[in-house]
Amino acid sequence: MPKRHGNLFETMFTEEALYNAYLSARKRKRKKSAIFKFERDLGANLIRLHKELQSGFYRPRPYKTFNVNDPKPRLIFAPHFRDVVVQHAMYSVLYPIMDKTFCFESFGCRIEKGTHRAADRAQEYLRKSPIDTYTLQFDVRKFFYRIDRNILQSLWARKIKDCRVLELVKTFAEYPDKTGIPIGNLLSQLGALIYLNPLDHFIKRDLKIERYVRYVDDFILFGLSLDEAKHYRDLISAWLSENLNLELSKWIIQPVKRGVNFVGFRTWRKTRFVRKQAMYNFSKSLKNGKLASVQSSLSHAVNSASYRHFMRKIGEASLCI
Repeated sequence: MPKRHGNLFETMFTEEALYNAYLSARKRKRKKSAIFKFERDLGANLIRLHKELQSGFYRPRPYKTFNVNDPKPRLIFAPHFRDVVVQHAMYSVLYPIMDKTFCFESFGCRIEKGTHRAADRAQEYLRKSPIDTYTLQFDVRKFFYRIDRNILQSLWARKIKDCRVLELVKTFAEYPDKTGIPIGNLLSQLGALIYLNPLDHFIKRDLKIERYVRYVDDFILFGLSLDEAKHYRDLISAWLSENLNLELSKWIIQPVKRGVNFVGFRTWRKTRFVRKQAMYNFSKSLKNGKLASVQSSLSHAVNSASYRHFMRKIGEASLCI
């Protein structure tokens, strides 16, 4: 049996821990009115939050919801700032425990991982794969909306035995539909990592795939024969359905020499470009003088062949001023 961690609640919710969680929750968000209101009476708000948690009377406040369409339509659940503080306090204790169980090849929403390192890993595996082999790429259908909360709770309980913590985790996972967890919650990010972690271990340990990389619900196997790719496609599709109640929205089998479209990049063995939509967004932001957006595009493109193109465009725009 894996080691299960108890006596976490008291560690998470000391007054000092809540203050540190507040500092973490406000990073890069100081201008938001909700944070300003919380800070106007910071000491009293933190003490009140501490008392509610310790007494068992704490309940998250209703979410604010809104729709976004980038890169695809999603309903976002924005928690009240006091609840963000609580989630940061929980995350600071839970993440280190759960991260130790994660496969190295999982790159989404993890410390010292991210899109650039996922793209680097994908390119490394393209280079290591024989040129006459294939990649097998999957995308899970409506992943966050299809997560089975009962399965997720059982996965949490494999490592956490503190009942008060598990009850709070369950509360933050509540969702209006039969399946799904709220997009926009810090704990939902961690929950998503936990939910697909068994998939990583199935692919690496049971199928013994040497070259594999995943970013949230987008994952790729490298260096397969065509027959292997078809076989693993069927095995993985069936495993997802039987074990996690998930299904695929798409799968792609293609030669290694054609590269992969992954984590915002078009990647081949020798080069990498940002996606066409990213190039369009950069040009539009540059034309409209949106400096923050331009800087964001440059940061995204920095390790790709698109970076020189972006810098050249900036130079041309400067000459025209």
